[in-house]
Amino acid sequence: MSVGPAVTGEVASVTGFEEAPPRISEWKRFRRVFFGRGMVVVGCLILLCVFLTAIFAPWLAPYDPYKPGVGDPLEQPGARHLLGTDLLGRDQLSRLIYGARTALLVGFISVLAGAVIGISLGIAAGFSRGAANPLIMRLMDALMCFPNILLALVIAAILGGSIVNVIIALTVSLIPTYARVACGLTLSVRENDYVLAARLMGFGNLYIMLRHILPNVFPPIMVLVTMQLGAAILAEAGLSFLGIGIEPPGAAWGAMVSDAYQYMMRNPVLSIAPGLAIMLTGFAFNMVGDGLRDAVDPRLRGLL
Repeated sequence: MSVGPAVTGEVASVTGFEEAPPRISEWKRFRRVFFGRGMVVVGCLILLCVFLTAIFAPWLAPYDPYKPGVGDPLEQPGARHLLGTDLLGRDQLSRLIYGARTALLVGFISVLAGAVIGISLGIAAGFSRGAANPLIMRLMDALMCFPNILLALVIAAILGGSIVNVIIALTVSLIPTYARVACGLTLSVRENDYVLAARLMGFGNLYIMLRHILPNVFPPIMVLVTMQLGAAILAEAGLSFLGIGIEPPGAAWGAMVSDAYQYMMRNPVLSIAPGLAIMLTGFAFNMVGDGLRDAVDPRLRGLL
């Protein structure tokens, strides 16, 4: 004899227990939450286009982006040059395509290097019970007294303009953020029972930090990395715009805006095109990071 829904509900109410919410796989939950927002999907599509453009730049660029004189100086957009040419007669579309490579290269290397160093320092400071914590965190506090872009600007100005120096400047400016976040997360994890049990079993500090602390710190840091990628690309564009970023004739979106803004009335596309590239790439990384934050939220884990 089957028991109907009404009888089941009465039994649940009598016993005082409520039916547990249905559980699904982690990957299915992640996909549902992450791709459940239209803006996140738009951000993923934009990033896909940027990545493909950077990877296949030699095949997509119609001209050599560094060769002057492929067209007349400040040539208007047309069939030969879809976005026109700059003051030296270089094809603007080709430089825009190769600028994606520069932006992604600088962004990924600086953010990943800053994350690795910052997470290492933060976990070491949070796990330590001695002098390492105040020493590391006071150093991070001193660096955080300056806004990230200002600190990167000072370092880049001291080192000089080049892609390596820009990466170093951005890396140093990003380290304090990761260190503070990792330290705070480590302080909340290190007193958990499984960490204390690992101590009692005789495992070393390095093993505990890698096996128990890092996996719990990584998901929020992954969200921060994604959002910082957009910020790093904007910072690189700002440094290049100010003339202390990527050296000529390197193709950088910020430098393209800086070189062309004085010709806005004559050929506005020269500034608008790289400006839109910077804006859309930063927007896309922020949207993807926002989606990741929702998808890795432990309060939603295991629920439909």
